[in-house]
Amino acid sequence: MGKNNSLAEPVFPFLHDEAVETVPVSGKQPSYIVDHRQRLRARFMQGGAGALPDYELLELVLFRAIPRRDVKPLAHALMDHFGDFNRVITAPEARLRDISGIGDAVIVELKIIEAAAHRLARSKVMQQHVVSSWDALLDYCHTTMAHRETEQFRVLYLDRKNVIIGDEEQGKGTVDHVPVYPREVAKRALELNASALILVHNHPSGDPTPSQADIDMTQQILAACTALGLTLHDHLIIGKSRELSFRSEGYL
Repeated sequence: MGKNNSLAEPVFPFLHDEAVETVPVSGKQPSYIVDHRQRLRARFMQGGAGALPDYELLELVLFRAIPRRDVKPLAHALMDHFGDFNRVITAPEARLRDISGIGDAVIVELKIIEAAAHRLARSKVMQQHVVSSWDALLDYCHTTMAHRETEQFRVLYLDRKNVIIGDEEQGKGTVDHVPVYPREVAKRALELNASALILVHNHPSGDPTPSQADIDMTQQILAACTALGLTLHDHLIIGKSRELSFRSEGYL
């Protein structure tokens, strides 16, 4: 590119759309769309995520999936339907498709963001001492589980130094139940040569108060661990905005 065009270049090199349009579009983007996208991207780079409300951060994600259309109405529709940025990103594919204008390209972009968030949060807890990384552990659990619409049960396996060496999903369930098999949990601990466990599951209702089934299941796993010389450190129930610790609440 010659020097004469340098003044016309945007402030940031990524201001041009890079995604391939999934539907043939004739003509250029309207200038107001081009200008809006450039301003929004520039504000994000200068001020970070804190400089943008949720719907504008969502617009940035939608830009790549829908290169040549005004995505602000779609961002607002998603926010109105799901409530906030996190719930949009973590919404099941089937529910996303209920929104007019949502297709494969948008779903892929949203799920890439979700996967990246999970992987970043997980990297802060794996191979870390559980005491020194407790806040990061809670953040990870909330990131991966707080907005799920069905129950998920995970087990964190620790070595003798209380370093997390395993994070495994043991089961998925319905909106208020997930099947858990204490023998399988304990068996997997032995396979990993783990010395201790932390149980984690979510309550899609948002209320982390344990049910009697939660308490009974925890006692069954505790009995299996005790018989095998394993330590059950805690059982965390993840709600929408807070968590409950069995250890702190006296259930263990």
